[in-house]
Amino acid sequence: MAEPETEATDISLRAAEVATDVSETDQPAERRRLVSAFTKAATSGARAATSGARAAGRGTRAVQRRASDGTGWLADQVVAMAPRLRVRDQAALRAQFPGKSPDEIADALIERAARAAAAAGGGAGMVATLPVLPAFPAEIVAETLLLVGIELKLVAELHEVYGSPAPGRFPERMSAYIASWAHRRGVFMIEGGLIFAAGSPLARLLRRRLAVRAGRSAFSLGPMLTGAAAGALFNRRETRKLGREIQRDLRRRSIGAPHDYRWHW
Repeated sequence: MAEPETEATDISLRAAEVATDVSETDQPAERRRLVSAFTKAATSGARAATSGARAAGRGTRAVQRRASDGTGWLADQVVAMAPRLRVRDQAALRAQFPGKSPDEIADALIERAARAAAAAGGGAGMVATLPVLPAFPAEIVAETLLLVGIELKLVAELHEVYGSPAPGRFPERMSAYIASWAHRRGVFMIEGGLIFAAGSPLARLLRRRLAVRAGRSAFSLGPMLTGAAAGALFNRRETRKLGREIQRDLRRRSIGAPHDYRWHW
């Protein structure tokens, strides 16, 4: 049986894969299938890892840490997930949306991400109606990771659309986009690198954002199909709002801005 730490690695990898696939498909049924399969697998894996750790006496520290420091554990998974996301560069996006302006491509990306986020909320709500007592915390973790993955991919691709990608290698760029997601601003200049260490200002902000996001995910677990409807509505609205905020910031900076960009917040 997998240790809890291995299970944590697996969920961040799987969340990245599903967030990518659900963001790029145009088929509502496929979005629902992907979300439902991921939520069920994540919930089952969390139950198995927890019970296995208790029975065998292994991994107890990891399980206790997750329970007592949920947002810290969740932040660690987001940092692990980000570089596993598949992000299309400017050339790929232009090829996929031929003849479209940057604003038109950005609009399309935001709407697709909003639909994917709605599916994530609806999918978790549907799982919660199954005649088996669900592990609600595990479902909240699954939905929150999936939502953040969808939104991080959106943030990264909006930067590509407007010709303002973060500097550095791909893992460094994705770390910058986590900060962009947390700050609700485009990446512009980063002084001294990004510090996600516990207690740092960025780590505290990330944890606060994740706590709010996880709280909204709890709406998906409401009674019967009302939970699915509420989750879909909240997620669609919040992801669209995030996309518009990043888009406005990038547009404002790109209009008449010099091209010797210095990166900072």
